[in-house]
Amino acid sequence: MSYLIFFIGNLRTENGKHYLLQYKGLGKRISKQFRYYLVGMFRKEQPPFPINEENKFNPLQRISYVLIMYVGLPLLFITGWALLFPEFILDKLFGLSGIFLTAIFHQVLGFLISLFMILHIYLSTLGKKTGSYFMAMISGWIELD
Repeated sequence: MSYLIFFIGNLRTENGKHYLLQYKGLGKRISKQFRYYLVGMFRKEQPPFPINEENKFNPLQRISYVLIMYVGLPLLFITGWALLFPEFILDKLFGLSGIFLTAIFHQVLGFLISLFMILHIYLSTLGKKTGSYFMAMISGWIELD
């Protein structure tokens, strides 16, 4: 139910604009942000994409949220329902059991989403004060200085 509220809310409110991808130069922006997460923030450098009213997410956050919320979770729901009702799963696919492949795919998706959550929690500890980003993780908005 929470996912449905999230999905409909993003379709019907201004918040949905934060999940739109701008493909031109996306790879370069992602690598710049990734470098900041690996090196820059430990050297106290300024973020390459500061958070403001117009940009709620940096490029790496945006692509990861889109992949998790609009690709990963729906596929996890679909494969979960398919495993609950295996009569709808193909008997064989690529010479393997359809149920086996669906179960493996479901587990991989669950692992990736769990990994995303662990990274999400870790990154929320890297604010100016330890834990200062936790409220932003819950509310979806960071307190601007």
